Amino acid sequence: MNKTLLVYLLIQILRGGVVVTYRNNNEVYEPIKIFTPFSKLNSIFHKVINTNITGLDSIMYGQNTYKFTKVMHQENPEARNKLSKGHAMDLTTSVFEKLPDIFINEVEDKTNYIKIIGRENNKRVYKYIKRKYVIDHENLNKYKVLLPKSNGSGAIGEVLSTPLIGEPLIGHTQTFISIGAFDKKIEAENVMKYIKTKFARTLLGVLKITQDNPPAKWKYVPLQDFTSNSDIDWTKSIHEIDEQLYKKYNLSEEEIEFIETKVKEMD
Repeated sequence: MNKTLLVYLLIQILRGGVVVTYRNNNEVYEPIKIFTPFSKLNSIFHKVINTNITGLDSIMYGQNTYKFTKVMHQENPEARNKLSKGHAMDLTTSVFEKLPDIFINEVEDKTNYIKIIGRENNKRVYKYIKRKYVIDHENLNKYKVLLPKSNGSGAIGEVLSTPLIGEPLIGHTQTFISIGAFDKKIEAENVMKYIKTKFARTLLGVLKITQDNPPAKWKYVPLQDFTSNSDIDWTKSIHEIDEQLYKKYNLSEEEIEFIETKVKEMD
């Protein structure tokens, strides 16, 4: 190979950095799997997953939860031309602006309508749409908690952008995700308290390292029993619920101090 070319290639490689690894043939180590830059978060994470948890993501619904029916397009053939290519069935983040005749502010008779929460002019708003225009979903007729699909920057312990209780017959655009499909409002209220705890948001920080906030990022936030039969007393304050969770997962004083120091409070 030409020496000049070789030098050029070496320079290009070095610009990307050099990684030197050592291997000890006499030791067998466990795989790293999930890694965080905080040693205390690593220890909290391993204590929690060693209890064989089911994650909160198992009862969460993503941004594509709600979609249009074919009936909507049959009765409004011009709608397809107003929607982005490949998203004709999606309640996209900009759908309120694109389909103002389908998503309306008020209706006199709400019998055949449902409400959809989304954003318009950079604000959260509810709009009415004919029920037959949205595919029926398992949490549409239930209580749930609504969260923004994008939140914060991914910093450990950041506050969640105001979560909301979604009552029956309320759905959402792709701006939001939702948690649960509960028959009782109190269970959704208990979820709301849980995701506001410092404990839950600490575990969220294991995977959420950007503003993106899909259900998959909640995999290591352990699912709880949100009914009155729970081992957690949900009637208590958020701080007291945190204390119950610290005890439940056997966190040390140092681990608790890490959470209390790093994670911001939510009301």
